Amino acid sequence: MRGAGAGSGAGTVTRGGPLPSEPYDVVVVGAGVVGCAIARELARFRLRTAVVEAAADVGEGTSKANTAILHTGFDAVPGSLEARLVREGYRRLTAYAAETGIPVERIGALLVAWDEEQLAALPALAAKAERNGYRRARIVGADELYAREPRLGPGALGALDVPDESIVCPWTTTLAYATQAVRAGVDLHLGCRVESVSPGSAGHELVTGRGVLRTRHLVNAAGLYADELDGHLGHHDFTVRPRRGQLVVFDAFARGLVRHILLPVPTALGKGVLVSPTVHGKVLLGPTAEDLDDKSATGSTAEGLAFLRAHGRRILPELLDEEVTAVYAGLRAATEEDDYRIACHPGQWYVTVGGIRSTGLSASMAIAAHVVELLREAGLEPGAVRELPEVRMPNVGEAFPRPYLDAELIAADPEYGTIVCHCERVTRGEIRDALAATIPPASLDGLRRRTRARAGRCQGSACGAAVRALFEEARP
Repeated sequence: MRGAGAGSGAGTVTRGGPLPSEPYDVVVVGAGVVGCAIARELARFRLRTAVVEAAADVGEGTSKANTAILHTGFDAVPGSLEARLVREGYRRLTAYAAETGIPVERIGALLVAWDEEQLAALPALAAKAERNGYRRARIVGADELYAREPRLGPGALGALDVPDESIVCPWTTTLAYATQAVRAGVDLHLGCRVESVSPGSAGHELVTGRGVLRTRHLVNAAGLYADELDGHLGHHDFTVRPRRGQLVVFDAFARGLVRHILLPVPTALGKGVLVSPTVHGKVLLGPTAEDLDDKSATGSTAEGLAFLRAHGRRILPELLDEEVTAVYAGLRAATEEDDYRIACHPGQWYVTVGGIRSTGLSASMAIAAHVVELLREAGLEPGAVRELPEVRMPNVGEAFPRPYLDAELIAADPEYGTIVCHCERVTRGEIRDALAATIPPASLDGLRRRTRARAGRCQGSACGAAVRALFEEARP
């Protein structure tokens, strides 16, 4: 099915008001990193496509609160769907980031063994990496480990070196996918919670808080709520139990303490507590792994932070002497199985994309390509592939040129030389551009994720009033 005029121009971004009455070819529920990647992949075809999202912005759920690592997939379960998609997704996203300006730094990871049992586990982990198609992992002894990470806590016995693990900006990634999709003709309906789904002979009728939306094909990328949406279609194949990960962000002064992503030997609950630089020039400690029942429990706890501080003191003792700029928590969509729960239901023109946990960012582009193939199985005839409009995202990474240092840019537009947020060196020009972008922020937090304004050591106490004034001036 093709919508009239599908793909003939830019899509619309709505945050209120009535929804279109004309049916869509495909609707994707969920505008996290995976849902936006799927929308971008569908935008390569002349289809009438929409994304609906309960929140007022893209990437407001799990996608905004993760460890911001681009994984090679070296430690995935060999032969699993996740292993294949993470491996392929790493390759795709690395290339896409270079093309669109998403900050990525290939700094490598060291999987640190702190006792004899963990040291003995490293050969099996190296062999597992080989089975996953990653052949550059190698075991290093304590001497090399401390030569490469001199601030590491005492007592480490060795490590598995994974040189291609990278750090990435998760906010820019999600926004890049969504921006390219909208510019290619995909509609984005924000503040549009799906309350029920009624399958019919011609497709699906979605009842939302803003009215009814009709579509032939449906993709469920609802993250923490994917199991509930699945239930509306009569499927009860998995249950999402949120796994909370609390994290601590240390100030830029801590950045010189660590050179690699420092990973623990993984457990059944996940990859464990890590210490990692961020592309924004800070240092991350976390996450916890707490299985909960409440899908809205994104608060931090004294117990969780104490747990992280204890681990951080062992991994990188000097880190605990540095200033904390942020504490946050994210919920991963854990299920009963250690693999993605992606399934096609051809008779219903429906694809479920569930159980996408911490590796969803890394695998996002490969998941999207896989979902389009499943939609073909469900009867979608997308037609010929077309070129997408080029997208170049504003840089928020410290390893890449920032506007306040670009004399030529400032000469052409002095707004890029007017710093508003001094902690993060964010200029008036960057804030102006974000507020006028294809998908503008709906809140000051959304503006922070796009520009880093108010994300530094003063947390907006110095620039908050000025940033808010600019935000309010731009609101319709």
